Amino acid sequence: MEIREAQKIVDQWITTTGVRYFNELTNMAMLTEEVGEVARIIARKYGEQSFKEDEDDKELSDELADVLFVLICIANQTGVDLTHALEKNLQKKTRRDHKRHRENKKLKS
Repeated sequence: MEIREAQKIVDQWITTTGVRYFNELTNMAMLTEEVGEVARIIARKYGEQSFKEDEDDKELSDELADVLFVLICIANQTGVDLTHALEKNLQKKTRRDHKRHRENKKLKS
């Protein structure tokens, strides 16, 4: 699935199953909440924290998909074409960072 197609599918889901988009502020709060759930898994699975005994074993892939879903919702309701935005962002990063990371002594192994 391409990003533009994902935006259309999410929009269709929202307008049929979800009734309507939550407002932008609610979606921003939801995005923050979902990113927090990703952080919780990363901290426990790859970091130094451990899972609590009664903590469900949520899947990272599902939580990342939740982040993507809400991000697409925000893009849709604010008129952002994520395909175009990502292409433009990658061009900016390439121009800005084309030497920076290769010359970063901290990244050399």
